Amino acid sequence: MHPAPSVILFTVLSGLGFGTMVFLAVFAPVAGWAAFGLWALAYGAAVAGLLASTFHLGRPERAWRAFSQWRTSWLSREGIAAVATLAAMAPVALSDWLGQGIGFGRGFGLLGAVLALATIATTSMIYAQLKTVPRWHHWTVPAQFFAFALAGGAMMTGQHGAALGLLALLAAALVAHWRLGDGQFAKAGASMASATGLGDLGRVALFDPGHTATSYVMREMIFTVGRKHVARLRAIALVMACLVPAVILLVSGGSPVAFALAVPSHLLGALAARWLFFAQAEHVVGLYYGARGRDGDQ
Repeated sequence: MHPAPSVILFTVLSGLGFGTMVFLAVFAPVAGWAAFGLWALAYGAAVAGLLASTFHLGRPERAWRAFSQWRTSWLSREGIAAVATLAAMAPVALSDWLGQGIGFGRGFGLLGAVLALATIATTSMIYAQLKTVPRWHHWTVPAQFFAFALAGGAMMTGQHGAALGLLALLAAALVAHWRLGDGQFAKAGASMASATGLGDLGRVALFDPGHTATSYVMREMIFTVGRKHVARLRAIALVMACLVPAVILLVSGGSPVAFALAVPSHLLGALAARWLFFAQAEHVVGLYYGARGRDGDQ
């Protein structure tokens, strides 16, 4: 699929913001102006990510209508969960900033953390529920979304031990997603014969495309990237998102400067990984155009 910058920023930034909120609300409470700064960063990342997602819509001004489809749409559920999280976390953030500790806002922390995790889950399910993209229709998608969000949140809040453990889990989730995902299209058994329903008549092949100009479907749903580029980008994503931050934290012992260096590296790796996440997604609609990328050639 076409790796649009808006959805890349949406998934990376919103995950980082809500993951940071989980740690601030439950595992790493802070007070005073430090709390103000960290909560501002968490809210800023989450809101920026959500706003970025609207730029991928044909009519962004109608984004509010998505909230009405919560019975059937994971996108709608994600929006509702995100708004509920931001509302529930507000008293916690205010309480931390004012130095209230376990005062009036802290009681919302567990509720907010659960809602933040639910938001991350619904975001991942926007993609994992799509049977038409076999590479995404797999447990490794929620696994890497949670790993990215929580690893980023741990680093943003200075949790040395948790960050190292979560970075290791993230590396494992990424490798699993790539290795298992490469064979998902073939495993699904989709082909031009099954797509057209003409398999019983014999071998099905494309004689001529249905149109001579590029269509919206071809622009958005059919995207290929070379095998060499895939290997290079996977290495960049793994090194920048996991290895470099882990080495920085191990060598430094977890000083504030180390986290300030580790987070940007992690974000660069996350952007590379998420670009690949979309670029390598093979939609079955490509079968109708004879343009489905082969696993390993994308």
